[in-house]
Amino acid sequence: MSTTMCQVMGFVVSSLGVAGCIVSTSMDMWSTQDLYDNPVTAVFQYQGLWRSCVRQSSGFTECRPYFTILGLPAMFQAVRALMIVGIVLGILGLLVCIFALKCIHIGSMENSAKANMTLTSGIMFIVAGLCAITGVSVFANMLVTNFWMSTANMYQGMQNIQNRYTFGSALFVGWVAGGLALVGGIMMCLACRGLVPEESRYKAVSYNASGRNISYRTGPYKVGSGYEAETKSRKGAGYEEAARSEDGRRSYPSKYDYV
Repeated sequence: MSTTMCQVMGFVVSSLGVAGCIVSTSMDMWSTQDLYDNPVTAVFQYQGLWRSCVRQSSGFTECRPYFTILGLPAMFQAVRALMIVGIVLGILGLLVCIFALKCIHIGSMENSAKANMTLTSGIMFIVAGLCAITGVSVFANMLVTNFWMSTANMYQGMQNIQNRYTFGSALFVGWVAGGLALVGGIMMCLACRGLVPEESRYKAVSYNASGRNISYRTGPYKVGSGYEAETKSRKGAGYEEAARSEDGRRSYPSKYDYV
């Protein structure tokens, strides 16, 4: 029962993590404009992995996708790749985990096969969670670097001051989603141990007694030898019926009787 509960909980937690990764990747608020020095503004800008948006004070929002790929920074493209890899691995892990659930019976599938599938899905969830956490952390590091560079330019009194961007809500969703996928994968790996049959865990060595050897039998059995059979075959009529002498002693034929 505990194995089934751990497996189901790992599946639910991992499903939430994968869903969170999808939502985080599709969100536009990965970086938002910092309004610390100017809380009242007519234009509010925020950016995502796929497009940048501008929201005016009237409530009108306009978004423009990134039409170029080569013009984007390399780290930005790496974040995209990590999030996509995490989503793909998470979806594959969910498909494998559905067939590996102990409460679902498919044909004559044994527990050993379900244990292998559970371990495979757990590893996929762990890798997916690590990809999501790594991608979000790399993007956050980029934001921190650009933020402090913009702040330094501001204090130096430069005229062309760029807008500073800070963490958006998508980053926090991505961190939480990656953590959930990681925890769910660990729970699936722990559930795999309970699905392994006991006879495969502890393989006892059985010692079978060797076959009986008739030469070592005691009691009514006699030890066989090749000499006895040969002697019986060479016996003649003189050996079968020995003539008795007058004094009662047995007389055996001599070698001259066979001539």
